[in-house]
Amino acid sequence: MSRVIAVVNQKGGVAKTTTVANLGVALAQAGQRCLLVDSDPQGSLAISLGQDPDSLASHTLYEAMVLADEGAHKDLKDVILHDQQGVDLIPANLELAAAEIDLNSQYAREYALSRLLAPVRDAYDFILVDCPPQLGILTINALVAADSVLVPLATNYLALRGLQLLLRTVRLVQSRLNASLRIEGLLPTLYDRRTSHHQETLQEVRRIFGEQHIRVFETVIPRSVRFEESPITGTPAVVYAPNTPGAQAYRELVQEVLINA
Repeated sequence: MSRVIAVVNQKGGVAKTTTVANLGVALAQAGQRCLLVDSDPQGSLAISLGQDPDSLASHTLYEAMVLADEGAHKDLKDVILHDQQGVDLIPANLELAAAEIDLNSQYAREYALSRLLAPVRDAYDFILVDCPPQLGILTINALVAADSVLVPLATNYLALRGLQLLLRTVRLVQSRLNASLRIEGLLPTLYDRRTSHHQETLQEVRRIFGEQHIRVFETVIPRSVRFEESPITGTPAVVYAPNTPGAQAYRELVQEVLINA
């Protein structure tokens, strides 16, 4: 059965989508069968893998998960896009923004994503879920469906301050909805080794969360313009610019993730 990893941080701009796309494709390059789930209405993950979210009407996570009890419901097999840069993809678009309202009427609404993924878990080694930058029902669904949480954390002071709220949410889900959920690790991102602020923040992250026995990955994802350019090409940086430090960092992250397999 696959490992489901929710990539979560309620703060935007910390490289969640970049991490899902590059880690997923790097895992596939290492021989792992991967399904990526775009749970963000912005549809950025689909764009990063070469898809136009606006052209995917009626074939997205919204129809498969949110409309599960309605006539417009789509079977999961009808919305999975196969072999997108070596991975499979469940895309999203702006329709998913209605989930906060539409899921209210569903029974056990926090388990909607778990129910959706259950039939395909045996078909993959890893399922990575790209979560929106908020702690709403879509993120709660991802945490309930997941075996673990990977938290991209920009190496600056403001990003660090907001992390305790996310950790409290994880503990709440553990106590009420998913007792087996664990923290995969904190992933330092957008790191600029030339600045003392980033260096000091990284040291502080390792100190604070080491004392709490929360894993901080040894891999550090550097800030790179290649991560900004690659969505234009529809290919993650590990494909678009495979020899750059950023791409190499995600390949190193694969090895850390596989250690926990």
